[in-house]
Amino acid sequence: MYNFEYKNPVKILFGKESISKLAGEIPQNATILMTYGGGSIKRTGVYDQVMAALKGCNITEFGGIEANPHYETCMKAVQVVKEKKADFLLAVGGGSVLDATKFIAAAALFENGDPWDILAAGAQVEQALPLGAVLTLPATGSEMNGNSVITRAERQEKKAFGSPLVMPQFSVLDPECVFTLPDRQVANGVVDAFVHVMEQYLTYNVNSPLQDRLAESILTTLVEEGPKVLAERKNYDAAANFMWCATMALNGMIAVGVPQDWSTHIIGHELTAFHGIDHGRTLAIVLPGVMHIKRENKKDKILQYGERIWDIKDGDADERVDAIIARTVEFFESLGVPCTLPEYDVPETTIDKIVERFKQSEAKFGEKQDMDYLEIEQILRNRL
Repeated sequence: MYNFEYKNPVKILFGKESISKLAGEIPQNATILMTYGGGSIKRTGVYDQVMAALKGCNITEFGGIEANPHYETCMKAVQVVKEKKADFLLAVGGGSVLDATKFIAAAALFENGDPWDILAAGAQVEQALPLGAVLTLPATGSEMNGNSVITRAERQEKKAFGSPLVMPQFSVLDPECVFTLPDRQVANGVVDAFVHVMEQYLTYNVNSPLQDRLAESILTTLVEEGPKVLAERKNYDAAANFMWCATMALNGMIAVGVPQDWSTHIIGHELTAFHGIDHGRTLAIVLPGVMHIKRENKKDKILQYGERIWDIKDGDADERVDAIIARTVEFFESLGVPCTLPEYDVPETTIDKIVERFKQSEAKFGEKQDMDYLEIEQILRNRL
């Protein structure tokens, strides 16, 4: 196992009626900018719960954050922050709202040029506004990490950044918020959390049995509980287990001491940038292709994953790898998430555009930094 340093300062308030505890987490006399998405929080009652908990507080609202948050929208929110002199941000929504709010927190105090440089050029975040979160959609794990992904719509680019300065001071997780989510969002969330684990687990062995088993416990729980959440929409225990899995999948705990991949996400971001496909669905498309094309690099961990998660033990190594990939696809499809490009009306010309973008960047990806644009083309063509 590799050396590591780990610190996670995010306070989690988990369980029924936990939204009522909000006031005790935000500084008194704060000027709050509350961010949210398309308004579903008002239909589900979350908005009323938040406003009741913060009665008497100075709150300005900023809604309309997209499912794949746009840089352009975030910059409008930055202007509101400056006009209202907001000094605390409260994200109420899913991972997209949290990601946008993290970028807003950094961009509002960015003094070294164009805030886009935070995403496109890796400009250092030296200060950020404090923020908290009320999570309504388990998926991204953004409620307990310092990561953010933002789309610049005019350029069809989707970029990520990370900084400990944009980690939420607290996150409220009430599983009852899951009850009112559309099935599509629940399915996307299960896939998103599942692939987050795979990016940190499906690499190569470094003698980290505890990390492996922590990762496998999340995968197994998602396999068991994800379908229950869809079948029994008001099953509190299933919703709670799903919500905590999504948080644990990307709060850094299973990442320490082990290699990480993230190529599935990097490729998937391009499918979202060009076609607006839901993030979780891009991962369901790409992961099977990565497993197929990188089967030699990942063979030991794929076979371990197949045996421990799917009980696949029979056949030679190649037969088992094929069966494991097929079983993974079957699981995603059982949730209602298609796993091939034609099912999303993505033409072959899009593959050419994505491959050219990676070719121009000359970047390499994967846990061994050995995946180039040629392999990315193979991965995408595998999904036709």
